[in-house]
Amino acid sequence: MSFTEAELAYLRSQPLARLATVNGDGQPDVVPVAFEYDGKHLWIGGGESVTRTRKFRNVLAGSRRIALVVDDLVSFEPFVARGIRIYGRAGDPVERVGMVGPGHYIPITPAVSWSWNMECEPVGADWYESRRADHES
Repeated sequence: MSFTEAELAYLRSQPLARLATVNGDGQPDVVPVAFEYDGKHLWIGGGESVTRTRKFRNVLAGSRRIALVVDDLVSFEPFVARGIRIYGRAGDPVERVGMVGPGHYIPITPAVSWSWNMECEPVGADWYESRRADHES
């Protein structure tokens, strides 16, 4: 199982996500990041100075398990939220030209994801149900 067409359209429409990595002492670190999805990997990075950021240092130190959240608040009244949470594995940085230009990017291979409210419905008596997808074969 992988992303649905609605999930893919949503990922392509959103330029910002929140990426969580963990340092060697176990301290989580969450940062907003620009990202893109090519159908196989999510790509995080860009520019030359990005290799000095905490997220790159954590990955290069061996902390390859990541969490990424892509979400937005469509409306506050009525309350309409949607998003995708992705757990995955970060690979070695690669030099490439990405959405923010040439530079170093980390490929992230999705392992499992949960999406909610791709239909953009207002919340009802219950919060949105999520759809789980396993991406690893």
